Amino acid sequence: MILPTKGIGSDKALLSIGAFILRDLDEPKTVSRLWADLRRVEEGPPDLTFDWFVLALDLLYLMGTLDYLGGRVVRVGPLEAEGEA
Repeated sequence: MILPTKGIGSDKALLSIGAFILRDLDEPKTVSRLWADLRRVEEGPPDLTFDWFVLALDLLYLMGTLDYLGGRVVRVGPLEAEGEA
């Protein structure tokens, strides 16, 4: 699920979807705008469901690469993540 397996292709693995999310997160965005932007991209993950998208957001949050501030998803760099610990 997090990594590709025999049953889950590399385009459906949560880390791959997370990479697409981080690529599109160049500025703070609402969850709905991030979802819409990700679905609009031609190189994005095919047949992505909203549930799988939220799981990828959860994984990225647990990894410390993004946060949810003021109703928007924001990218957290390595320096910000270390400063909070």
